[in-house]
Amino acid sequence: MAQKRLMQELQALQKEKWVYIETDDLNMMRWKVGLWVVNPDSIWHGAYLRAEMRFPGDYPYQPPSFKFLTQRICHPNVYTDGNLCISILHRPGDDEQSGELASERWNVLHGVESVLRSVLLLMDDPEINSPANVDASVLFRDNRKLYDSMAKDIVDQSQQEIPDGVRMPTTAEISPVPVKLVEDDIDFWNMSDEEEDFGGSDSDEDMGDFEEDEDDDDDDDEAK
Repeated sequence: MAQKRLMQELQALQKEKWVYIETDDLNMMRWKVGLWVVNPDSIWHGAYLRAEMRFPGDYPYQPPSFKFLTQRICHPNVYTDGNLCISILHRPGDDEQSGELASERWNVLHGVESVLRSVLLLMDDPEINSPANVDASVLFRDNRKLYDSMAKDIVDQSQQEIPDGVRMPTTAEISPVPVKLVEDDIDFWNMSDEEEDFGGSDSDEDMGDFEEDEDDDDDDDEAK
C-alpha cells in the first residue's frame, strides 16, 4: 500500500515546478527532494534547498522523516545535523508532554505535498518557543539582521548545488491556473411569459377556479 500511495503522490508532484524529486529505483521509500523558495518576500528567496525524505513501511499511517542535505542551515527548527523538527511529522495523536494536539500532528490525510508546503512556511515563520537549534532561535529573536545575513549566505550556497537542467520557476509559472466559470444559461433568465409559471402545479390553477367560485357565491348572497 505504501509504495502504491507514493507512486500516486510522485506523479502529482512531478507536475509541480517548485519541487524537484529524485527517487531511488531500488528503494521507492527514499526520496531526494529539492525545494525552491519562490516567495519574493522571503529571506530565503532563491534558495534551492536539498533534502531527503524516508518513508516507513506503514506509510501513510505513520509519517516520513525529513532531513536537509543543504549544509549549515541556520534555522530555529532545524537541528545542526539537518533533521527537521515540525509538528506535521510527529506521530499521530495528542502529546501531553509537548502539548501538541492530534490536529497539529501527522494523520493519514496528510501527504508529501502538505509536508513540503509546511516546510516552506516554517522556513519563514519558525517556532522559537521549542527550538531544535537554540542558538538560531536566539539569533532570530535578538539579532534579526545577522540571522537574515546568514540566511542569504545559505541561499547563495544552495544555488551552486542546482542539478543540471533544473531552474527556478517564475511566480507566474506557479500561480494557480484560473478556473473558467460556467456561464449562466441566458435563456433561463429571459423566460417567456408562459415559462414564468415554471415550478407551478396544476393545483395552482385549481385554486384559481376555487377563488372564482367563492366570488360568485358572495355575489349571490348580496343579491339576496
